[in-house]
Amino acid sequence: MMKNFSRSARWLHWSMALILLSLLFAGLTMVRSLEPWQLPLLQLHKSFGFAALVLVLVRLVVRMRHAAPPLPADLAKWQRASARVSHVLLYLCMLAMPVSGYLMQNAAGRPIEVFGLFTLPPLLEVDLALYGILRELHGWVAFSFILLILLHVGAALQHGLIRRDGVLQSMLGRRH
Repeated sequence: MMKNFSRSARWLHWSMALILLSLLFAGLTMVRSLEPWQLPLLQLHKSFGFAALVLVLVRLVVRMRHAAPPLPADLAKWQRASARVSHVLLYLCMLAMPVSGYLMQNAAGRPIEVFGLFTLPPLLEVDLALYGILRELHGWVAFSFILLILLHVGAALQHGLIRRDGVLQSMLGRRH
């Protein structure tokens, strides 16, 4: 019988999944539109991006304090290695997305006001050439992140529906 992830790890996983998917969807929507609703959406995108950065830092602390349940013993070596690498890449994307967005906004001279409560200090001088580079980086990280999320969901479904080995259930918090 496989052990479940801690309650805090499960809560962080699913709340971040909701926030990150919303941010990715909003980002893709904003890139393709110049509608009047774009500015309020951008403000929310920035605020939730900061919240996502805080949550991923909390998530890393939780992950260090509570080990993930071991993968099934009969899982092939390449699948174990793929799981490890894909999780590291997911965490890198979770960090790179908000950091690149923050720096991109700094380079454009745009402040980041978080839910109207406070404004993050700029770390960079205004530099439109750097803004262009960071915007491109932000887009490529988003594209990579989407691919990794699809891979992650596919692997979870493979474990839950085909192998039925308890891996998916360990993140759902169900007994198996």
